[in-house]
Parts: sequence; structure tokens; C-alpha cells
Amino acid sequence: MENVIGVIASNIELKEKIETLYPREIKNKEIIIDIIELDLLEEQGKILVDKGAQVIIGRGGGYKLILDTVNVPIIPLNMKSIDLLKAIKLASTYKKEIVLILGYDEVDFDYISLKDVINIRIKEEWFKSKYEIRSKVLKYIDKKEGIVIVGSGIACSFARQYNIDNVFINASEESITEAIEYAKNIISSLSNEKFNNQMLINILDGVKDGIIAIDTKGKIILFNESAKKILNTKKEEVYKKNIKDVFPCMDWLVEAMIKNESHKRKIRNINKLTVNTRSVPIIVDGQVQGIIGILQDITNIQSLERKIRMDLNNKGLCAKYTFDDYIFKDEISKELVEMAKKIGKTEFTTLLYGESGCGKEVLAQSMHNISQRKDKPFVAINCATISESLLESELFGYEEGAFTGAKKGGKPGLFELAHGGSIFLDEINSLPINIQTKLLRVIEEKKIMRMGSDRVIPLDIRIMAATNENLRQKIKDKTFRADLFYRLSSLEINIPPLRKRKKDIVFLFEYFVRKMIEEGGFSNLSSISDNFQLKQEEVNLLNNHNWLGNIRELKNVAQKYVLTGKIEILYVEDEYNKVDEYNLNTCNSQFENINYEKIGIDIKEINKYVETKIINILLSQGLNKTQVASILGISRTALWKKYKGND
Repeated sequence: MENVIGVIASNIELKEKIETLYPREIKNKEIIIDIIELDLLEEQGKILVDKGAQVIIGRGGGYKLILDTVNVPIIPLNMKSIDLLKAIKLASTYKKEIVLILGYDEVDFDYISLKDVINIRIKEEWFKSKYEIRSKVLKYIDKKEGIVIVGSGIACSFARQYNIDNVFINASEESITEAIEYAKNIISSLSNEKFNNQMLINILDGVKDGIIAIDTKGKIILFNESAKKILNTKKEEVYKKNIKDVFPCMDWLVEAMIKNESHKRKIRNINKLTVNTRSVPIIVDGQVQGIIGILQDITNIQSLERKIRMDLNNKGLCAKYTFDDYIFKDEISKELVEMAKKIGKTEFTTLLYGESGCGKEVLAQSMHNISQRKDKPFVAINCATISESLLESELFGYEEGAFTGAKKGGKPGLFELAHGGSIFLDEINSLPINIQTKLLRVIEEKKIMRMGSDRVIPLDIRIMAATNENLRQKIKDKTFRADLFYRLSSLEINIPPLRKRKKDIVFLFEYFVRKMIEEGGFSNLSSISDNFQLKQEEVNLLNNHNWLGNIRELKNVAQKYVLTGKIEILYVEDEYNKVDEYNLNTCNSQFENINYEKIGIDIKEINKYVETKIINILLSQGLNKTQVASILGISRTALWKKYKGND
């Protein structure tokens, strides 16, 4: 039954008047009426609630009797001045002394002013408590022949019980209508409140974070499903109980309420769970009325983070090389690998020294795969291959709208992608000074801030860097920060060039040749057999070469050997001669057919052609752009312009 109003009528007359005013509601049982019974005074409210009443209307003493016995709203059927005047006028016809028995809060008008205009002698008996009504009536039991009692329902009921004349102060239609409509509004508000409360409960129960709230006395007033799971209990076992009694581990909530402050996020151990907690005061009209505690089970976050890291690994952000892939025979290489294995198991920032092509990244990946971070991302970046304008956004990421062309939703940087794992910064000697400053801050604080953001992101990473230049010399030249160098070089590994590992040269060459044949990538193009044997002069040729391109250059020579069956090594000096010889032969062959009258030579175009040819030859030998620029005596920027400008 819904939207039911209960009424305790003082007499049959009031009941009939309400039935006349609200016939439809009476028929639909939206209004139910009980006449007051002296023997059931304190039970009548409960009886109406059992019948479905959501609000109860009472008059005078009846209102007071049910006020404390039920948990639904109680509405008084207020007495109007006209109601009292009609009752007094009727009582005056008895030609007896009038005794007015009323409660102090029953009169809804200025009785003092009204009494002054009534030309009738009235004796007043006022009561504060519902328990005083009977005694007020019995006070006149010996004078009942000479009095008439005027009052509300209970007073008149007692008067009838003792055969005393009485006049009931009836309710006017206005009073009844006012009370009924007010009751309807309350029921409507209660329905809305119940709906809102249920909606709030559903929302809170749907939140993955645990939410628990207490009032100023420490009693639990809110407790959602997630809190039940985290705290391993049932709502009914803790609701309305003091939080210190049921959850001693949550005393920080009481402390926060006393201090009237919000607790920042703090990791706590609750019921063997690692929980991220914080608190927020409930402030009403400037006063703290309670506090809300928020519990976040970090286990779920850690699982999600692991999934993200695995997804990143599946996208290629992983280390594929191990120390088994670092092939060697020379004793120097053996010592290098043993040292790298020891350093790989640490968490220290590591700096690798070595010429281009000597296997710095293979060694870095191998060190990552021997560490405790082996199942986490490995992110590698060559600092020399990305322009300065893009390098910052690639390393640190950016927020949406950080710059023109920024990706919608922003983009995480390589440092974020490496969270939990390792990041390898190759050719760190090429980093611009402004990026060096930001990198130093990342190493010191283990935090980053995306471009265009004001939010700091904590990091858990190991940093490995590599250089093919002498950083100490670059510090002297003021092109590398000394403080960054000392941060990076907690541990240093110097990788000797291939020319200083003589026993590795032929061993690696034969390894590369056999691997290429086994993989079958050359199909029927191979010019050598599976059981090939190097001649002594070929061994001498390999051992006597300087291998400026190191292992990368050696691998290129091995590839050509599989195709041609010959070891062809191009020396840098030979390349200069080939260029000069080519240009000279080309010019001589063309001199015979020249029309000297129409000669037109563009010296700039010839120079560009020669420059491009030299640069391409040097790069094909495995040299990097820094080394080529050094050989040609120009800056790296100038080299880049010449190379790109002649494409």
C-alpha cells in the first residue's frame, strides 16, 4: 500500500467530516481513520503504521500520545480560533462553569487576545505532558454537577468516562483540509527522499572504491558494497555502530574529523590488503557533521598496470636480446660480459661507452633481461635520430592542445611507456642542453611532467645511456652538463672496439656467415658452401682491418661474402681515391666531344655531387653521422643539410 495517511479521530463526528471531505481517498484506502480509544492510546499509532500509514494526523492529546511511539511523521490537527469559539459558545448553553483543558502547544492562535474579547468566565487548565490530562479531569470529579469541560478528544473522553458534561473542540473543514494536504506533501517528499536515497545507495554500491561515512559521534552512517568487501564484513553488523568498536584500524577517520581536515592520499594496510585511503569532511552550514573515508584497493590498479605493461610489450617495447646473443671469443669480451651481468642485476643508472656498431644496445637489452625488470617494458631511443623540436615531446609526452598538431587526448612519452622497466638512451651525447636539464630532473626526482600539463607523473624506471663520444671532453667544451654526466655514470661500462678484440673478428665473421646460410635468406644466391673454410690470406685481411664500423661493418662484409664468395673491404682512403678516379675518368671521356663554343660548367653542381658521393660511401661503411662529420671537418648540422639537400 502506498501513499497512505492515517488519522486518529477524537470522535465519530470528526471521522464523518473527513469522510465527507475526502470520499475518493477513503474509498481507495489512501486515508484510513481510527477513532481514539482510551485503552489503546499508546498503541493506536503503531496499529495505523501496521495498516500502512506513512504519516499520521492526530488532535490534541492524541497527537502527543503517538508522537514518541512510531517512526513516521506525526502531524497535529491544529486548533483554529473559530473552532474554540464555537465550542465555548456551545458550552455556555449548559449554564455551568466552563473548564478549558488544553495543551500548551495545541492552540494555533493568540489565545490571550481572544480571551479578552470573550465575555464568558472560563477556568483554564493547561497541560505540558500527555500524562497530565487524566489528572486535570479528575481534579473536578467532585464538582462535576456544576462544570462543563471544553477540550480536545482525550480530555472529553475522560470526562465522558466520569460522567462529566463536555464539549469537544471540533475541527473545521479548513483545519482538516490543511492537515490532509500537508500530509500528502510530506508523503510526496518522503517518496522523493526514498527514491534519492535508493539511487544514492545504488550509485555508491556501484563504485569500486570503498566508501564509509561516520557522524560526529563516530557512528557509521554510510557503508557501501566495496567497503564491505575491503573490510570483510556485513552492513547490518556495523551500521549505526561506533567505528572504533568495529574497525579499530579506521581510527584515522575519527582523527581527521576532530581536526576538521581532509587527509591526502595515504597507503595503509587494512585486512592484509594494501589500500590507498583519503578522507573528506561533511560540512553543513560551516559545521563538520561527519566525515567520509574512501578506500581504494590498489591490487586492482596493480593488475591493470601489469596488463598495460604486457600490452606495451606485445607492441614491441621489450628487450629481445640476452647475453646468449652476445657472441664472443676474446678474453677482453669475456671480462666485459661478466661485468655487464653483475651491473645488470642492480638498479643503478648505467653509462655505456663504445664506438658506433659495437653492440651497445644488445648489451643494454641483455642487462635488462637479467634484471628484476625483465618482464617489464624496455624502451630504446636514439637521441641523434630525432630532431630537437620533437625530442622533448617524444621523451616526456604531451597533453591535448599542448601545441599545434598535438594528438587528441595527448600522448604518453617514452619515459611513461618505460614505467616499471628500463629506458635506453643511445647517443646521449647528442642531447641538446635544454633536454639535458629536464633529463637530470627526471633522474633525480623519478617524476615527469608532460608538455602542456601541470600534473606530475611518478616513475619507476631504470635508466641506461650510451655514448660514442668522450663526455668529459664535451663537458670541457660546455656542450654536456657535468651534473648530468655524474648522475648517468653511477656505473660505467667501456665496450672495446672490434679492432681491440682480435679473437672476436674471425669468430664473429664465421658466425654471421653460418647464420645467414642457415636462415636461408639468400636462397640460391649463395656463392659458398655450408662447410666453407676461410683462406689464410682472408683471415689476415679480416684481422688487419681497422673496422671503424665495428660489428655492423663486419656483418655487412659477411653478407657480401655469402653472395660473392669474396671478402671485399672498402677502406675510407680507397673511397676518396675511387671518387677522384671516377670524376677524372668521366671528365676525360667527355672532353673529346665537347663543343668548346657552348661550354657551360656548373661548379656548384659538381661539388654537390662529389660531397654526396663521399657521404654515402662513408655511411655505407657503418660510420654514424657524427663520425662522418668529424672526418669531413664539418658540423653534424652542416652534414645533415648537405646530405638532405642533395637527395
